[in-house]
Amino acid sequence: MIGRITGTLAAKQPPQVLVDVNGVGYEIDVPMSTFYNLPAIGEKISLLTHLAIREDAHLLYGFGSEIERAAFRELLKVSGIGAKTALSVLSGLSVNDLSAAIATQEIGRIVKVPGIGKKTAERLLLELKGKPVFAGAIASPETAGVSDDVRQALLALGYNERETSDAVRKLPPDLPVGEAIRQALRALSKS
Repeated sequence: MIGRITGTLAAKQPPQVLVDVNGVGYEIDVPMSTFYNLPAIGEKISLLTHLAIREDAHLLYGFGSEIERAAFRELLKVSGIGAKTALSVLSGLSVNDLSAAIATQEIGRIVKVPGIGKKTAERLLLELKGKPVFAGAIASPETAGVSDDVRQALLALGYNERETSDAVRKLPPDLPVGEAIRQALRALSKS
């Protein structure tokens, strides 16, 4: 089993990266959450990996953190969820957001992920509830109170999870909802 790859980032084209390890290039599929945090091409990189061996291929999946890899592995255990769908879920939602959706059984967040329909989302919520990786929905400033209202407003306006998370993270604490939304929209319009 290949558990980690450390080398030089040779190429990156979503959702795949090429990591050169002493002259051997490893093609690794990564979720967008990991992809956004990659260094520049030519820089050193280290990814935790999951090796999937099929009859017709050996596939490597890479992750920037242990919690992402653990979440990926739990997603693979859900009936009807393959590696591509699991990557899509982790690309559309952070592990914290997925944990919160599972804890509150909020199907709305899950069905926004491309490739996930209502039945699949229901199965995901049911089968992942109580799993240790997702058990403690983390009540971070991003997912609590006013920040959650701002997040929902930005998502409703068509911004993606990454843009929304970045905008919410940059907001000063203790803002009223209306002002927080205005500031988030101003920040998003400048980027």
